[in-house]
Amino acid sequence: MTTPTRIAVVDDQEVIRAGFGTLLGTQPDFVVAGTAADGSEAVRLCRDQALDVVLMDVRMPVLDGIEATRRIVTDSGPTAGPRILMLTTFDLDEHVYDALAAGASGFLLKDVTAERLFDAVRVIASGGGLLAPTVTRRLIAEFARRRPAGDPAVSLGHLTPREIEVLQLIAGGLSNPEIATRLVVSDETVKTHVSRLLSKLGARDRTQAVIAAYESGLVVPGAPRDR
Repeated sequence: MTTPTRIAVVDDQEVIRAGFGTLLGTQPDFVVAGTAADGSEAVRLCRDQALDVVLMDVRMPVLDGIEATRRIVTDSGPTAGPRILMLTTFDLDEHVYDALAAGASGFLLKDVTAERLFDAVRVIASGGGLLAPTVTRRLIAEFARRRPAGDPAVSLGHLTPREIEVLQLIAGGLSNPEIATRLVVSDETVKTHVSRLLSKLGARDRTQAVIAAYESGLVVPGAPRDR
């Protein structure tokens, strides 16, 4: 048997914590290991518990979800610790960019269906990223607006040409099977390339790899992408 995914639910509204906790508890491969009512409690919970996924509200008293995410990622390091899945009320939440830049792996709307919630947690726990197309477009627009002129924030000099090519395709939104088809290689070969480039970038998952692609200047916001 596989080890259950250990999850924490962080939200300042008790009804939301209880609701998500109850839903997640119906799945045999999930364990709700704890809950927190604000970001400060969430940071302490992540220090005390071995967690795989944290569902984190964006707006909370005492310490908001973005700063809590930043502290959790700092505590655990860029490639370790729990994956953070942000909870938002609106699809156009202006804080999505900041949450992803802080180290979150993706986001979910609070009115998500149960099956979508379960799928999202499993994707995040397995090391995948969760970005809806609308969020990806908004993220790119934010990079275009915020990115300062001058030297890139991230260097890709330590990646091989093939790894850089794979990173470009990840940033373009392609899945591993789609990348394999594009490059005429096996799925396993793509998985190896992805694993290696994530390790070299110190990236927790594909979402953070996409951010690195933009911060390095490899992908230019607003430029046409070949799909």
